[in-house]
Amino acid sequence: MQSGLLPKTFSPHEVEERLYRTWLEGRFFHAEDRSSKKPFSIVIPPPNVTGMLHMGHALNNVLQDVMIRFRRMQGCNALWMPGMDHAGIATQNVVEQELAKEGLTRQDLGREKFIERVWEWKAKYGGVIVNQLKRLGCSCDWERERFTMDEGLSRAVREVFVRLYGDGLIYQGDYIVNWCPRCHTAISDLEVEYKEQQGSLWEIRYPFADGSPGGIVVATTRPETMLGDTAVAVHPDDARYREVVGKEVILPLVNRRIPIIADEYVTMDFGSGAVKITPACDPNDFAMAKRQNLEIIKIMDGAGVINENGGVYKGQDRYECRRNVVEDLKKGGYLVGVKPYLHNVGQCYRCKTDVEPMVSKQWFVRIAPLAKEAIAAVVKGNTRIVPAMWEATYFEWMNNIRDWCISRQIWWGHRIPVWTCEECGKTIVASVDPDRCPDCGNAKLRQEEDVLDTWFSSALWPFSTLGWPDRTEALKTFYPTSLLVTGFDILFFWVARMMMMGLYVMKDVPFRDVYLHALVRDERGEKMSKSRGNIIDPLEMIDKYGTDAFRFTLAAFTAQGRDVRMSEERIEGYRHFVTKVWNAARFSLMNLEDFSAAAPAAAPQEPLSLPDRWIFSRLDQVVADVTRCLDEYRFNEAAGAVYAFVWHELCDWYLELVKPVLYGRESEAARRTAQRTLYTVLKSSLKLLHPFMPFITEEIWQTLVADGSSIMTSSFPAAGELPRDREAESRMTLIVGVITAVRNIRGEMGIAPSRKLKVLLSAGEESARATLQEGSRYIVNLANLEDLAVRTGAPEPRKAATGLCGTTKVYVLLEGVIDFASEKTRLEKEMAKVDKDMAVVERKLSNPDFRAKAAPAVLEKEERKGRGFQEKRQVLRAALKRLEEMAE
Repeated sequence: MQSGLLPKTFSPHEVEERLYRTWLEGRFFHAEDRSSKKPFSIVIPPPNVTGMLHMGHALNNVLQDVMIRFRRMQGCNALWMPGMDHAGIATQNVVEQELAKEGLTRQDLGREKFIERVWEWKAKYGGVIVNQLKRLGCSCDWERERFTMDEGLSRAVREVFVRLYGDGLIYQGDYIVNWCPRCHTAISDLEVEYKEQQGSLWEIRYPFADGSPGGIVVATTRPETMLGDTAVAVHPDDARYREVVGKEVILPLVNRRIPIIADEYVTMDFGSGAVKITPACDPNDFAMAKRQNLEIIKIMDGAGVINENGGVYKGQDRYECRRNVVEDLKKGGYLVGVKPYLHNVGQCYRCKTDVEPMVSKQWFVRIAPLAKEAIAAVVKGNTRIVPAMWEATYFEWMNNIRDWCISRQIWWGHRIPVWTCEECGKTIVASVDPDRCPDCGNAKLRQEEDVLDTWFSSALWPFSTLGWPDRTEALKTFYPTSLLVTGFDILFFWVARMMMMGLYVMKDVPFRDVYLHALVRDERGEKMSKSRGNIIDPLEMIDKYGTDAFRFTLAAFTAQGRDVRMSEERIEGYRHFVTKVWNAARFSLMNLEDFSAAAPAAAPQEPLSLPDRWIFSRLDQVVADVTRCLDEYRFNEAAGAVYAFVWHELCDWYLELVKPVLYGRESEAARRTAQRTLYTVLKSSLKLLHPFMPFITEEIWQTLVADGSSIMTSSFPAAGELPRDREAESRMTLIVGVITAVRNIRGEMGIAPSRKLKVLLSAGEESARATLQEGSRYIVNLANLEDLAVRTGAPEPRKAATGLCGTTKVYVLLEGVIDFASEKTRLEKEMAKVDKDMAVVERKLSNPDFRAKAAPAVLEKEERKGRGFQEKRQVLRAALKRLEEMAE
């Protein structure tokens, strides 16, 4: 064994780069299309080609890597399929911004040249996030990397479109859609983000057309849209308007006669109970217009500018028009009142521009038949959603889904595979570019200008990346995939659409399990944003603390259904854990220099000591816990279990307990037995840690095992491989408890760790007395005692500090150890100082000006200081009380 070769400190950056290169060269991430091993597959949620690694990416990919490394070590043929999304609108926007720096627009270049520029941009910048994922330690099968506009995936997109069209599930029609005036394209319902805004509710009087007095008052948040009104609607049961239904009113400013109609959609208790109907500017009004056979009048163009139907307002921006319309309504005496109104305004998810409902000719997928199958698959358990609470959300949305608008009025993306014959007008839908019209033979064919929604190609990701429409070996082996890890926020954008397309095309679900993680927020639970100044950059954290500490922090705080609260302090805390692991391994290796794992145990064989039996039993339990938690996607519990075992049970206790044996203070046979135990426990601990902390575990493994193998190809520990010993666990719990009680008394009484003490243990039971006597050498050593007496039912001695461990009383004899008067004076002075410091903090926190002006981070720091002083004061008060009781 090449033991004792670990440097004094772990240097993450040098190790990470070297080991990742070694993993790639050894093809350790590669999965086989044909294998006798059980398949396990994950397809990566493809990051946008425009992407840079943020905390959401980091969390998502760390969790996937934990699972893929875990299953790989369990002996699975584990595939993690990587790739990127072309991100139509986002990428086009980025390239257009680059062109603007040159004083150009995409129209200046033309479609073909613009697409060339996008491909150039993708080649130059598109791989940035891939390299950043590699820095995270992601063990993707990079040889299979795919892109949603690869030739193979483009072929899949066309094939699915043609099939859906042939089955009557894709159609084209005039319909009201969400239109982004900035991106100049339709976007789906799911791509609209709603933001609460303070607006106004304008009440407008529409005079009766027959000249009768009064009129009908309507309320609206968008007065400019009245230019396209084609009716006023009331509820048929509203007694206030029963006599006027069927009459006409004059549309103010436009002077167009429009009818008063009755429709059950109208809410009687909103505003006046009468609503203006603008079919071209509101989806509900559009639906009513279809029911009531109303005219549909478009008043805006694609840039949100009023068109010729707006009369004198033609050419005005929608918001300029709003101001002018309100002013003219005032002048004309039509404006009855204005009230403040808080409402949700839809914005484009990409550029945050207010969307405009607009009627246009678009392509749609008929969703209801596809959704029915996707609902049934979850009901039957063919796909499991974790946490299960998201199932209700999934069902609610799928049961109320509207047809999916899949056409986008941009240039970057999969162009819709539809052609029109310019001679005879025939529509041709084909997966391969047609040469001529199949009806008239004419070669003049015009292809549809629009491209498909990015989510259309992403919906095919689980099978298109595996080679479909060809029936490849990879597809046979890895589809359905085993697991999808993604954020809950794209449950509808992506997960539901993959479910529908997978069932439609492959006749099977795309994945067996879907794990939905929550958002990464700051330590106060606030959403991270540039405006708040609370963004944590993953790459900065990796540079500062190393990848292993960063990864472990993410896993340790990922609890099902809860947002992940992240702070630099937490990452720094887990860097200490990385250091603890390194130091423990270094100590172990120095004490294993003359040990060979391959050699048979030396004779005579010493029986396992109590600490050996205990650590084996605890290790077997933690193996069972970590395996169960990862099987159930309880990442925080899995990380917590291995952390507690390695830091506390292995490092804090076992290594300390066996030091005298390793240092040769007992027999050589005992030393050999302890070495074998230490080797086994360290090796298994590294395996348990590896999915979370791949770099440090691999680096230590190379020295510990030294056979050229990688830890990622070793077998993950299995529960039951080591002896479980409940008796040893119970006995060690008592011994550890006694040592801890003595240490706590030292701390409370301010006794130096180097000062040897006298301790009396009063055991409540004979079995406890026997255990304590057998373990007395451990207690004396680790509690640093001069003398230890163990009795059953011993009376409490004078001037002794008392601790309790189960039914055993721990008496630390203090006479001659401390000066009671001096210690009392010291504690009182320290309490006075704490009181003074606490008063300063309390004055700050009680000052309204400070609370109003202080940055959140500063406020949190002061509150944390205050809590710390309170806790310290409680400890000092308890110590003082104990001292006073003993001095009596």
